[in-house]
Amino acid sequence: MRFRGLFIAGAAAVLVASAVGSVAQPTRTHRAVRSTTVQEPVVVELFTAQGCAGCPEANRVVETLAEEPGVLALTYAVDYWDYLGWPDTFARPEFAQRQNAYRTALRVRNVYTPQVVIDGRRQASGTAAAAVQQAVDAAAADRAPPPQIEFRETGDRVGVGSGRVPAGGAEVWAVTYTPGAQTVTVGQGDNRGQVVRHVNVVRSLRKLGAWTGRPALYALPPRAASGEAVAVLVQAKTDRRILSAAAL
Repeated sequence: MRFRGLFIAGAAAVLVASAVGSVAQPTRTHRAVRSTTVQEPVVVELFTAQGCAGCPEANRVVETLAEEPGVLALTYAVDYWDYLGWPDTFARPEFAQRQNAYRTALRVRNVYTPQVVIDGRRQASGTAAAAVQQAVDAAAADRAPPPQIEFRETGDRVGVGSGRVPAGGAEVWAVTYTPGAQTVTVGQGDNRGQVVRHVNVVRSLRKLGAWTGRPALYALPPRAASGEAVAVLVQAKTDRRILSAAAL
């Protein structure tokens, strides 16, 4: 892939604020933070299901992409194929709701699996490796100045800097996931007997609040298990494009 943006860990500063809900308004006090980005990663979101016959192939495509520098890959398991005989062990209803929001924004007739959404702006079938790669490369070449994302050293808050707000406004989301690969042996349905492999499985999804274009500090949700990671996405409310992203 031509894009080679990297996360650069280092010392930086974030505005500290008094909390109002989950969002705080900035003051002039500064605190050390970590995990800033020089160039924004391309966010690759896979909507998949353990009971979907074509999904293991898409899982492999996205796992390969996850190894590329400058790509943040996230796997969301959906539950709408559970009726076929195998309840997906990673699925949550809110993941299907997120996919439905993309269906409207991207003007796709129906939700489906395996679907890959790139930066909230493009979509492709997860089994179409060449099309997915082309969309990732196009997103990497289409970088706009993003609002900067900075994590506090304590890992419990994240700052989002200033920037231009899209029409309709923007939101900040926290995506908690388990980094790396996991396997599940499917007991029923179309993939019965198969060992299905997933990468960067999303565990929870939480909206932290609105982003108004001014610097603000947000409280991160607690992570349920050691080793979990969190990705923070600044995302347009209307067209769902991702304006900025970083992972801790």
